[in-house]
Amino acid sequence: MSDQQRDAIERAWDGVVTTARRTAADGLVVGTSGNVSVRVGGTVLVTPSGVPYDRLRPEDAVGVDLEGNRVLGELAPTSELPLHLAVYRNSDAAAVVHTHAVHATAVSTLVPEVPPVHYAAAMLGGPVRVAAYARYGTEELAENMLAALQGRTGCLLRNHGTVTYGATLDEAFDRTAQLEWLCRLWLTASSVPGHTPTLLSPAQLCDVQEALKGYGQPG
Repeated sequence: MSDQQRDAIERAWDGVVTTARRTAADGLVVGTSGNVSVRVGGTVLVTPSGVPYDRLRPEDAVGVDLEGNRVLGELAPTSELPLHLAVYRNSDAAAVVHTHAVHATAVSTLVPEVPPVHYAAAMLGGPVRVAAYARYGTEELAENMLAALQGRTGCLLRNHGTVTYGATLDEAFDRTAQLEWLCRLWLTASSVPGHTPTLLSPAQLCDVQEALKGYGQPG
């Protein structure tokens, strides 16, 4: 490995650890639940199994190739490795965040997709679907997730949690936070007795998606 590749790996691992700790600090995971990964070329750096995020060190970096073979580190990768690799093999993702966010997980037990109660749904590609249940760490769960992710950058896993991806760790994390907020909003609105939340139409969401193409700072 060249010095340049080593530096890139070190920076990417630092980003994985920082993002994993953000998920814990923001209450999106408890204990060692959830996991984070980032792709650097043909290597996927992923949080290890069963290690608290606040104890992760630079020497704890875990890397696998796109077939799941360990190419870096001594620790075992997260048990959700099939889920992460499925995203990388089937999208242009450079980072994946998986959490057990409370409100999003609650919503995953109630509906087949998150009701479009706010235009934030457009930031994830449209109404967020709920993947059919399968045990954690299985190829079946990864396949169910891919079906729910079609045309989306995030989904819920039934009775389990969330998955989002992006071009960067920050983008993947921000989408997770947005998804959790959206689920919390719907739960809050739908809990008011005698009232049903109004929902946005597909045309209204498409309008937002078009507007988002010009959102942010130029360049």
